[in-house]
Amino acid sequence: MNKSSIKKYALMLRLMGIFKIPMIGYVRPRLQNITDEEVVVKIKLCRRTKNHLKSMYFGSLAVGADVTAGLHAFYFCDELNVKPSFAFKGMKAEFLKRAETDIVFTCTEGLVIREQVLKAIQTNERQNHWVKVTAKDLNGEVVALFEMEISVKIK
Repeated sequence: MNKSSIKKYALMLRLMGIFKIPMIGYVRPRLQNITDEEVVVKIKLCRRTKNHLKSMYFGSLAVGADVTAGLHAFYFCDELNVKPSFAFKGMKAEFLKRAETDIVFTCTEGLVIREQVLKAIQTNERQNHWVKVTAKDLNGEVVALFEMEISVKIK
């Protein structure tokens, strides 16, 4: 993915946080990379994202997982020139250790999400699928594992 495409989706993420989902705007996730296979998003540990234990609040971690899994659906719908109706139906989270640094979220299930979008286009029905998101601290240690149930329908 070239830098102009990353900038395009980073701007889309920022605008979504301003106009559609204020919690995303408050947490300020930053898109690091987006390809057909992978999305990488970073959330800084700061006053906005910290809890009383000086680690990342679990709500901030949930925003990171949400954005990381969701960006692929928008990416493929944009690539295929269709408008999605997109939501999360479920979420499972396992918090392994306190997130005491900035956190990097990674989802490597882009091709699976692409297949769900294509299936939604073909069937004109809502498609649901569980995808995994990993949250790591700056030392590369896994702090949380998420499973997000993506629900996609094409308008």
